[in-house]
Amino acid sequence: MTAPEYPENRGTAVMRFAAGWYALALGDGLEPGTSAGTQLFDKELVVWRDASGASHVWEDRCPHRGMRLSFGFVRGNHIACLYHGWQYDEAGQCRHIPAHPTLEVPETIKVPTYASVEAAGMIWVRWDGEAAGQPPEDLAAAPVRSLYLDRAPEAVARLLEAGLAGAFETLSPGTFATTLEGADLFLALQPYGAERTALHIARTGGDLPLKDIAVWAEELRASLETLPAAGLAPAAQQAGAAA
Repeated sequence: MTAPEYPENRGTAVMRFAAGWYALALGDGLEPGTSAGTQLFDKELVVWRDASGASHVWEDRCPHRGMRLSFGFVRGNHIACLYHGWQYDEAGQCRHIPAHPTLEVPETIKVPTYASVEAAGMIWVRWDGEAAGQPPEDLAAAPVRSLYLDRAPEAVARLLEAGLAGAFETLSPGTFATTLEGADLFLALQPYGAERTALHIARTGGDLPLKDIAVWAEELRASLETLPAAGLAPAAQQAGAAA
């Protein structure tokens, strides 16, 4: 996959977003038997949880007519398209076509799937195959909330790295940590689209009420959407220049 060149990111290190593990949702926000649509680098994805509790991340498109699978419904360990009811198993293979109930469905009818894990209270997807490296550490975490920002992903990352929106430690190009009134917080950045970013937040230590962290998160959203980021180099570039 070639890294997208977002308008606000030209001349910056957007290649670091080309491969890696990205959080797409908070785990407790996806009940068994439900699905949700999301995006990563403008790619439409469906995140769904089967009846056994396992989560899955697929391309959000039925191979038949292109309907979004996130508009469909989960039945047991299958997800079915809303349009014509075609059902797909946990591996993405079509297993049932209602209009042809006795048909042995060809193995070629399959939804593109992505490797995913649950860790730190979030559902993560592996982007760009083996180049993505190891999955994130499974920290004990209490999910707080997800923020959706009207700001380019690279700009949000630069603001967090530079400490302009608060004191954040950069754990990886897309994950951050901070402390709020004794509570340890973990944040994972999702490059949602060209001018849209999601930040998924979990508490990994301390006992500050989640509602108080949610109020802080709204203040963080306002800062990240309004602070100027032009001219800020990513932290890795700043460190290299200082050396």
